[in-house]
Amino acid sequence: MIVLDGKKTAQEIKEEIKLKVSAMKGRGERVPHLAAVLVGSDGASLTYVGSKVRSCEQIGFESTLIRLEEDITEEALLQEIMKLNNDHTLDGFIVQLPLPKHINEERILLAIDPQKDVDGFHPANFGRMALDLDAFTPATPFGIMQLLERYKVPTSGKHCVVVGRSHIVGRPISILMSQKGPAGDATVTVAHSRTQNLAELTRQADIIVMALGIPEYLTANMVKEGATIIDVGITRVADESHPKGYVIKGDVAFDEVSKKASFITPVPGGVGPMTIAMLLQNTLLAREWRD
Repeated sequence: MIVLDGKKTAQEIKEEIKLKVSAMKGRGERVPHLAAVLVGSDGASLTYVGSKVRSCEQIGFESTLIRLEEDITEEALLQEIMKLNNDHTLDGFIVQLPLPKHINEERILLAIDPQKDVDGFHPANFGRMALDLDAFTPATPFGIMQLLERYKVPTSGKHCVVVGRSHIVGRPISILMSQKGPAGDATVTVAHSRTQNLAELTRQADIIVMALGIPEYLTANMVKEGATIIDVGITRVADESHPKGYVIKGDVAFDEVSKKASFITPVPGGVGPMTIAMLLQNTLLAREWRD
């Protein structure tokens, strides 16, 4: 069994980007610039945005954090996005989700210039990705594909079951896994909350991508020997014995499933670190595509 180490791989990718940024500086070129918009003061969002800003500093990117009040109106937020769309010093930006309930997330995401949409959530980028054209791929699926490719996980002709159909993970990874490429050419089945006999499907799968959001849902009796397991789930589970009062669990019962798997991602330290690395990769692409 091989653990797909997202923390180590993400660091390798950051080092690769850092070298490219150093070369840009050496040629007197402008380095990539990423901005993050944070509305309100949600603890998890603050932590996540903070790690993005620190990652930018580590690899030599410029970064800007735009903090806005929780009660900002939708129109005022749209005006902020228009400013970022028109800022020629900025290569890409993200709007940290979730947004407050009084703001329509879809309207906000649609307002982002697709050429600066380094999260890859805009329909223009999703459509280009589906057509196998140059596009910003959503960071989490992009990270999964990089893990599969860099660890040389066999995917061609394999049966991949994706559990979850979100626009952020499930749908895009199902498209990417079926496309031609070093981590593609798989036959893909998308399962979800209405799927009947899910365990029958997962037991047939050579590759399982779990993006359900239910802690330790996938157990050993749902997996065949030698399967590749990609765990996208990340849930805080209360645990009074832990100093933080909680532990992070994935969608996979790691201890028992890992005994049957050929490749598996841990939680934490698997897909999570790759997400930030691929956001940085998208920002580098945005800078290169603007030349």
